[in-house]
Amino acid sequence: MKSFILFAASLASGASLACAQSPPAQTAIALGGKKLSIQYSAPSVRHRKIFGPGGLLSQDPTYPAWRAGANSATAFHTDADLDIGGKAVPKGDYTLFVLVSDPDHWQLIINKQTGQWGLSYSQAQDLARINMTMSKPPSKIETFKITLSKGSGNDGKLEMAWDNYIASAPIKVK
Repeated sequence: MKSFILFAASLASGASLACAQSPPAQTAIALGGKKLSIQYSAPSVRHRKIFGPGGLLSQDPTYPAWRAGANSATAFHTDADLDIGGKAVPKGDYTLFVLVSDPDHWQLIINKQTGQWGLSYSQAQDLARINMTMSKPPSKIETFKITLSKGSGNDGKLEMAWDNYIASAPIKVK
């Protein structure tokens, strides 16, 4: 019985360590009176190569599509019909992935499959692929961050930032 308790304690400890390494995060805004939200896990660079050949993301089985975070797939919810980077996205629930085969040119993938672990991706379920606008941060971004922000009127922006990259896409409530 004592060995079982030690085993269970080590599992719990490992689970909390895994969570601490890529803690849950979220971002949400109201645009045009409608809620948009994203739930993800935020990995950190921790002195690793992230993008490009031999980088951490190239080792995922879904590469070059990346789960836009860690652990469970990144969940996106919208109460409104949207235009994201010129693509129609009906209100509902989606999973976000990012095509990162070229680290300097990301493509946001809005996928209709939901609720899966982050390493399960079906291109057949893609609703849209959107070219993102790329920029460089003033300094390296240690922890991955997704931000939804308001613009003017019904306009907003989705931004993903990590390592030496910032990628964004415009959002408009229809």
